[in-house]
Amino acid sequence: MDTRNIIDMSAFLQDNRHPAIREVEGYWQALRAGRLVPRRSEVDPRGIERALEFAFILERIAPGLARMRIAGSHLSELMGMEVRGMPLSAFFTPDGRAICGEVLEQVFDTPAVAELKLEAERGMGKPAVEAKMLLLPLKSDLGDITRALGVLSTQGEIGRTPRRFDVMGQRISKLLDDTVAAPKVPAAPLPGFAEPAPQFSAAPRPGERAYLRLVQDDDAE
Repeated sequence: MDTRNIIDMSAFLQDNRHPAIREVEGYWQALRAGRLVPRRSEVDPRGIERALEFAFILERIAPGLARMRIAGSHLSELMGMEVRGMPLSAFFTPDGRAICGEVLEQVFDTPAVAELKLEAERGMGKPAVEAKMLLLPLKSDLGDITRALGVLSTQGEIGRTPRRFDVMGQRISKLLDDTVAAPKVPAAPLPGFAEPAPQFSAAPRPGERAYLRLVQDDDAE
């Protein structure tokens, strides 16, 4: 069994309300290993098995628009239908969709990690539900950043579906590539390999004759 991408996430399970968020974020950071963004092909579902029902994979299909390629069962429960192939915007209210599009552009283009605080619309048969969504950029097999690993974790009874969300807050964290090497400073030459600097005599002063000095090389044949 190939276990290279299965990483112990016990150290990241500190969010009692949304442990799936921290589990997936910790797994993604471990895959990243200081790089700008990990590859989609590196994600192993076994590494986040305790959060799979809340997790999803996005594919960017247009500016500000991404669709679900893979989605956990909890997302289908929130919508009351299979959500694979649906746009992420389907989970948001009309006002929330505009914010969602802007956030997606930052995730893919900056790139950045985005965490959204959400609240579901309320109504008859739709009790209060609060949620968090995490979006983590990934590279495709072509090397472009057009995939994202996501998590949608909720608190509260689902009630009547579909449940759509307003964005109540957001946190965007720009990513940096920690593996980029710092510029190298040329090393000082070693004394044994350094050539002595040429020595020059002072130029003759005005009115002073310059003389040539004959140097005989006794080794010359």
